[in-house]
Amino acid sequence: MNWMKSKAVRTLSLVFGVQAIILYTTVSRAEIVPAVRPLFEFPTTFGSWSMVRDVPIEKEVQDILKADDTLNRVYVNPDYHVEADLFIGFFKTQRTGQSPHSPKNCLPGSGWEPTQTGLVSISVPGLAEPIVANRYVASHGDEKAVVIYWYQSHQRIIASEYAAKFWLVADSIRYHRSDTALVKLVLPVPNNDADAATRIGVDLARAVFPDLEKQLPR
Repeated sequence: MNWMKSKAVRTLSLVFGVQAIILYTTVSRAEIVPAVRPLFEFPTTFGSWSMVRDVPIEKEVQDILKADDTLNRVYVNPDYHVEADLFIGFFKTQRTGQSPHSPKNCLPGSGWEPTQTGLVSISVPGLAEPIVANRYVASHGDEKAVVIYWYQSHQRIIASEYAAKFWLVADSIRYHRSDTALVKLVLPVPNNDADAATRIGVDLARAVFPDLEKQLPR
């Protein structure tokens, strides 16, 4: 019965258990949907970063995302010679099948493939402990990009998709809430230097975080 001990089986069992609990909380409890300002009101400048353009998201992509509100902008900092993409997808509820898609799963469909994966710790203003975010390098032909992303809900920063599911259940039971946001930063890799792109992404995350805390519901 060694197959029972396999990681895949344990993972599937966890996922099925989470889904069962979510179903229970969905049908048995009324949900609180917090008020939130529209994302188009998000600041165009923070720290040394300034928006250079707002990138509309195609309807086909919106239909796949199923987010209640989105932001997709390009920001620049005069200290760096790159443009950085900032994406925020906000979900008022996850009880009706709407939930963030992992960027790792979305990239292959657009021709990008993750080549390095891991985590990055980021010290941000207002928090005693660093936040932990996903960080990976994606490639598309000769192009490379560093992607940093995390899930943010109820004053909680989560990197792991499995941990996000756990806290979804916990918050549904305790607070009757399932709102969440996906925050993603994309930085081009100059001169094949992914570490340099990561440092720029960390700087952007530090700069944007205080405004995220104000924008997203607590």
